Amino acid sequence: MKGFIFAAGFGVRLRPITENIPKPLIPVLNLPSICYSVFLLKEAGIREIICNLHYKSEGIIHFFEENEFFGMDISFSIEENILGTGGGLKRCEDRIGDSEFIIINSDVITDIDIKSLIQFHTGHLSPATIMLHRNERAGDIGVIGVSGNHVVDFKDYLRTGITSDLVYTGVAVLSPVILKYLRNDFSSIVYTGYIDLIRNHSICYFEHKGIWKDIGGMNSYWESNICLMNDILALGKRMSGVLSPVPEIISPSSRTSDTAVVRDSVIGMNSVIGEGSLIERSVILPNTVVSAHAVISNSIVIDDRIIAQ
Repeated sequence: MKGFIFAAGFGVRLRPITENIPKPLIPVLNLPSICYSVFLLKEAGIREIICNLHYKSEGIIHFFEENEFFGMDISFSIEENILGTGGGLKRCEDRIGDSEFIIINSDVITDIDIKSLIQFHTGHLSPATIMLHRNERAGDIGVIGVSGNHVVDFKDYLRTGITSDLVYTGVAVLSPVILKYLRNDFSSIVYTGYIDLIRNHSICYFEHKGIWKDIGGMNSYWESNICLMNDILALGKRMSGVLSPVPEIISPSSRTSDTAVVRDSVIGMNSVIGEGSLIERSVILPNTVVSAHAVISNSIVIDDRIIAQ
């Protein structure tokens, strides 16, 4: 079984971080977000991955080259014009082949056991099993309509009126049958592939009850680093022996003054924390210099400026 990682997006809601760093390389506990997806696939025994790229693709490719592709067969589909999740997948139809495959986003932090997802999918006669997660903000993220073990609507697109407190996580096991419903132009896999599968076949769902966070926005990025810190460190223990490097709170390449106080914060690579400064529940991104006696709380900091609080 092959894996497909979506990694072509611009990361608009994470600007100005993404002005210099492509979203798949934005660190969560000092580990690029795409590594969490690569780990889950490798842990499940998947060795062949296709990754679609567009924005700052050279940097992402260079990262994988530096890490020797993590011992996996990783190839890239570089989109001259961004194609979205639907068009990006359709472009790789020939490379995907005629077997079932896994899709996952590069900006998702989750501890799902993909082997369990595959086993669940195998036990149900459906061309798709998508992973859902219960979320109190489902109304804002996008309500999924479910009935029994099946997904019957997305954001009431089919006017079923059926709702739930479940959200789509960007992770799924799919049959190649979905590819015939996708378009070659910019499109969403949800409103082309999934909707047509509902109309003509069926979609099952697998509810993941562990951690899941989409880091697409500033608030969710901060929450992933700070609120999920202990959960991600525990996930890092699972990573050990499967993928290297692993998550860490304070990068060994950073320098913190002996008189500085750092509490419940993530300190990025090559960062400098000045004397007498206080850092609380904050994310200090790579190559950031925090001036002496600065007080930073509940914030995201890049270069020498607070970009989110």
